[in-house]
Amino acid sequence: MTSPLTHFDTQGQAHMVDVSAKAETHRIARATGTIRMQPATLALIQGGTAKKGDVIGIARIAAIQAAKRTSELIPLCHPLPITRVAVEFEIDAASNSVRCTAQVETHGRTGVEMEALMAVQVGLLTVYDMCKAADRGMVMDGVRVLEKHGGKSGDWVATP
Repeated sequence: MTSPLTHFDTQGQAHMVDVSAKAETHRIARATGTIRMQPATLALIQGGTAKKGDVIGIARIAAIQAAKRTSELIPLCHPLPITRVAVEFEIDAASNSVRCTAQVETHGRTGVEMEALMAVQVGLLTVYDMCKAADRGMVMDGVRVLEKHGGKSGDWVATP
């Protein structure tokens, strides 16, 4: 019986999955996550008055860069020719939070879920970094894959 954990060989040793026999398809993944903060911290972000500058603009660039560099940080990820990264930030004043959602696309032999997750995580970390002088108690949570499309396993959408 083969293990559902594809990054281990039959001897239980970690390895990079061989994707050479897989078909190249258009692959898309979307991920999301949230950072919660004090109301005053959110006001700094909304007003563009954070000491380090445009928090959302810098976080967006950081998220895009992170998606492109995922294989450098996650040991068994394949380097991928990413064709698109779109990152959105949504401010929710009612919950004093900022939601980051990233969509990553490629035409390749393996999916881009890790790249979408990395974009979200680094986007949220950048918000934290830029605002930590005002609020060290910010909390990041809810990071998850929302959907993925393409490849042998087809489409998958998270349940709400």
